[in-house]
Amino acid sequence: MRGIEGVARIETRDRAEAFLDDRIGHGVQPGLDRITGLLDFMGDPQTSYPSIHIAGTNGKTTVSRMVQQILGAHGLATGGFTSPHLNTVEDRFTLHGLTIDERDFVDAVADIAWFVEAYEQQTNTSVTYFEVTAALAFSIFATATVDVAVVEVGLGGRLDATNVLESAVAVITGVDIDHVEFLGSEVEQIAAEKVAIVGEQGTLVTGPLQSSVEGVIAQRVRDTGANWIRTDSDFSITSATIAVGGHHLSIDGVFDRYDDLYLPIHGRHQVDHLATAVATCEMFIGGELDPESLAVAVSSISAPGRLEVVDHRPLVILDGAHNVQGFRGLASTLEGEFPAIEWHLVLGARGERDVGDLVAPLNGLVGKVYGTAPADSAAIDPEIVAKAAGFALGVDSESFQEAADALARATEAAGKDSGVVVAGSLYLVGELRGQFAPSSDRTGDAHLRFEAERFDDPDEGHEDPEALH
Repeated sequence: MRGIEGVARIETRDRAEAFLDDRIGHGVQPGLDRITGLLDFMGDPQTSYPSIHIAGTNGKTTVSRMVQQILGAHGLATGGFTSPHLNTVEDRFTLHGLTIDERDFVDAVADIAWFVEAYEQQTNTSVTYFEVTAALAFSIFATATVDVAVVEVGLGGRLDATNVLESAVAVITGVDIDHVEFLGSEVEQIAAEKVAIVGEQGTLVTGPLQSSVEGVIAQRVRDTGANWIRTDSDFSITSATIAVGGHHLSIDGVFDRYDDLYLPIHGRHQVDHLATAVATCEMFIGGELDPESLAVAVSSISAPGRLEVVDHRPLVILDGAHNVQGFRGLASTLEGEFPAIEWHLVLGARGERDVGDLVAPLNGLVGKVYGTAPADSAAIDPEIVAKAAGFALGVDSESFQEAADALARATEAAGKDSGVVVAGSLYLVGELRGQFAPSSDRTGDAHLRFEAERFDDPDEGHEDPEALH
């Protein structure tokens, strides 16, 4: 239905989602001209609050969730934008640690619909799905008057639609090979794309990096006069031990040491992500964190679809690993944190990926592969997935057109004595996650509102967060 001005009228969730989905066919079009023009048309909502901008091959969403938890526990009103979504599009947008509700989503889409369509008509151009969702996030955060927006890069960094931000802190969680069709086939090229989110005189926080990319990042730091805060140099993990459902750890931060933290998610790499998130929050605030608030925040962190245990009979794990680095982390976690059992791998992949290389880290852990495909136009044919993965791992394989059928067969074969792991695509994980009872999500619990004076005691070296606006 159209309004008198020829612009979509958004009154229901279905209409709101359809307004976004209408732009899926525009594909991935790296570049900043469209998003810059659209946001200018909207009054540049992204300039009305400070932001933290997070890039990296893996771990962006997890670090984003961690940063939101920590800052929320320190009294800041947070907004978060991540992608892709696991279940519904609303998952991309959070306020105060919680996914926005349906009514707010509909209202937010209605608020920007006129701007989007009028901009497209006046410029004779088509805005992409990701650009519209990014603009939507920036508008939501402005309306909610957040103290900080924590924004995840969609793809790369330099030409990503989120790179309109002038962030208070930029973050690179790590760099590895992925999305070669857009970012290049060399890790140094990919690093250059990601570090381009760092602006003049900015602050950059980096997680663990390959030595081969440090020169590229150092050059950008010199060119921009940025302040580079590095893992193992400016902050580090002083101890980390496996605990039930996660890890106990201590972190030596940029400004202080934080002991006896419990992180309730699996994967040793998640400990590295937490250290990066802690350093990011310290740099945003400009001083040390409150130990009690930090402990509350860390203990309430969750990571849906990332090494997430969703069932126990048989043991079923969902992991969004979709590149070689992600599968290395998955393999390490299966070996180090779970029983020594045979795993049945439900695998789906998309894009230009070598399936054999992708699953190679799981060699010796998997007894059978169940190839399938997420509901995605870029998905690789299930027969190709099954044959390539089975050959690479030296095990039998089957293919299934429907992901639910692959999961059912793997679960049946696993019985009580083996396990099932779903991996290869976040789209696949999101599709199958709905078949399980939702796991406990306490992400809203840590978000509190404190008086600003908590951070502006000169004797403690804290900087007033309002000064960052």
